Amino acid sequence: MSVQAVDSTPANTPRRARGRPRKTLDERDDGNRRRALIAGAARLFRQQGFAATTTRGIAAAVGMHSGSPFYHFESKEALLAAVMLEGMQGALQRQNRALGALPADASARERLQVLVRNHFDVLLGPDSDFIPVMLYEWRAISALQRGEVNRLKDEYEAAWVPVLEALHAQGSLAADPVLARLMIFGALNWSAQWYMPPSGRSAKARARASLDELAGAALKLFLKDIGP
Repeated sequence: MSVQAVDSTPANTPRRARGRPRKTLDERDDGNRRRALIAGAARLFRQQGFAATTTRGIAAAVGMHSGSPFYHFESKEALLAAVMLEGMQGALQRQNRALGALPADASARERLQVLVRNHFDVLLGPDSDFIPVMLYEWRAISALQRGEVNRLKDEYEAAWVPVLEALHAQGSLAADPVLARLMIFGALNWSAQWYMPPSGRSAKARARASLDELAGAALKLFLKDIGP
């Protein structure tokens, strides 16, 4: 025998919506302000350096009151760590998308070309302040914060390992894959110090190159018998 449940809720009582409650407008705006702070801080940290950048300057750059950053971050160091985490999360997502767009039978050379080109985009393309800040302000965050960033960095670099090992096995990469990975990242990352887009160069500045051309030149340095 089954017993039918009786709904004792008064007819005029509003029913609660199922699922997660919607965020209020203020909550959504808080999220937007937090992202604006991170992006503004990344830009200033890269342009001025962490030590020379003030929270007052960051707040002014994104149109906030001087004390507003502390509503979202307990200190300037916590904001720096957020910039680094945001940068590595974004870099990892972009790398995964770039590799995911390759056909399943893509060669190791093709995969390395995509990895290098994407890395240049992360370092030098639009919204590229985050990773250079991580590279040059690494010592300004705590050991615990470095551990969180390192976890993402290790995941990012892990995608390169089987590609370099395959190229080494084919004879296209002469160096040991472990040392090659370290030296390749060292060479690519240093471009954040000297590269300028072609449109911003003077006649006596460094050789003009698009990011595609930069990636092609890098591959010619790393691999033997690279094709066109």
